[in-house]
Amino acid sequence: MHISFRTFAPMKKLYKFLLNTLPRPLLIRLSYPFKKVAPLLYKGNKVECPVCERSFSKFLSYGSDTAHRENVLCPYDLTLERHRLMWLYLKDRSNFFSAEKLEVLHIAPEQCFHSRFKAQKNLQYLTGDLVSPIADIHFDLHHIPLEDNRFDVVFCNHVLEHVDDVNQCISELYRVMKPGGWGIIQVPQDFDREVTYEDPTITSPKDREIHFWQKDHVRLFGMDYPQWLERAGFTVSEFDPRKEYGAEKVTRYRLHEKEILYIVHKK
Repeated sequence: MHISFRTFAPMKKLYKFLLNTLPRPLLIRLSYPFKKVAPLLYKGNKVECPVCERSFSKFLSYGSDTAHRENVLCPYDLTLERHRLMWLYLKDRSNFFSAEKLEVLHIAPEQCFHSRFKAQKNLQYLTGDLVSPIADIHFDLHHIPLEDNRFDVVFCNHVLEHVDDVNQCISELYRVMKPGGWGIIQVPQDFDREVTYEDPTITSPKDREIHFWQKDHVRLFGMDYPQWLERAGFTVSEFDPRKEYGAEKVTRYRLHEKEILYIVHKK
């Protein structure tokens, strides 16, 4: 008999409540037992996660009330659209898996990548975060306690929407990257907004969720986001999954239909 969250509406309601209420470190810890059960509820072959290479009838929902999305969270390895897009770039268009040796800094390491990257023999892999229990070191991104020009690759995804001074944080990421290095710095992006939206007078969690899509966000990036990266000195290239894979795979992998992955480079 097929089991689905649609059969258990209270269960789905509880899932959404916990997702949007529990603090991030606790969510990370609870996710490990959760992902052992969730795949059983979604057996099928309509969607596919290229990271874990498993197929399901659908993915789980994810996001705040303002930006809640259906069919986006892989029940096995907990990838979202952005994680699957990043993985496809790393696998198909980068030297991340083939280079003899890379020194990597990963800010706010995602669970779906953490153990995989740790196990890669070609990586010297260091993770950092303010509070995450799976990070190697803890620090504020405004002041990274690491030396200049150290890392071949830098990842920092869905962090800049939380910080006080975006330019300072991007400059720090630029500082610790080696000349010739590259990185991926993703953010939530409103593809219908030309200019990034900030308003320091919006301070309550409720209002921040309405305006910036999540209660702990302090801005909503628009289509000018690449310019923020360029101001720090990065050059920026684009990886567009629609051009790379076509509409059918974009739909099967449940990628965001408008998202472009921006790759930063330090000359």
